[in-house]
Amino acid sequence: MSEPWLLSEAQMRRIEPYFPLSHGIPRVDDRRIVSGIIYVIRGGLMWRDAPNAYGPHKTIYNRFIRWSRLGVFNRIFAELAAKAGEPDTIMIDATHLKAHRTAASLFKRGALPRRIGRIKGGLNSKLHAVCDDLGRPLVLLLSEGQMSDYKGASLMIDALPRARHLIGDRGYDADWFRRALAERGTTACIPSKRNRKVAIPHDAALYRQRHKIEIMFGRLKDWRRIHTRYDRCAHTFMSAICIAATLIFWLPQ
Repeated sequence: MSEPWLLSEAQMRRIEPYFPLSHGIPRVDDRRIVSGIIYVIRGGLMWRDAPNAYGPHKTIYNRFIRWSRLGVFNRIFAELAAKAGEPDTIMIDATHLKAHRTAASLFKRGALPRRIGRIKGGLNSKLHAVCDDLGRPLVLLLSEGQMSDYKGASLMIDALPRARHLIGDRGYDADWFRRALAERGTTACIPSKRNRKVAIPHDAALYRQRHKIEIMFGRLKDWRRIHTRYDRCAHTFMSAICIAATLIFWLPQ
């Protein structure tokens, strides 16, 4: 690999204010190392398989782990998403992310939360997300695979941006959720569950926009280390998700 793929200078200017300050010996070129992290996550590579053009693979890995622990990548995503302003419509949904055996190994009860659960399809995690009417993610939450959609919504409710409408599928049809949205001045566009005695009408034309969040999940899963979870620690996997979401949706070329 003679010429490595690199973040553009414009992209670096937008994210470098969130990097930790360097103390002592100056850090290796941030642009090259962060580009190497992105290359590994997007391609689903093992860290030791990172091309030499990005520098020593241990440096790339150590930078990713250290900044993940500091929440750097989560903060970059949150800050850039917040600058988009208040959307008119938001959408909520969740998707499963299969855990590779390397992520599920050494799984012990009582240890730090791994955000890996067991469902009929095996061990996996679940990504809950809220996006705007352009299909750009605004809020992300990682949970165990067996967590219900409305339980994930309850954990994200305080972080939801103000909007006129919220679109969700039947998994979010809960009275408490509808009340919470109404208190925020948001109208729920959620089809009623089939077992609800009295169906609550929803705007069918508006509901057709829900495909945008499905497309968002698809674009995130195009990154191989997102589609399949290789990371044992929840915070490193969440960092990988935030990196992908930032580059795809909030750092245009």
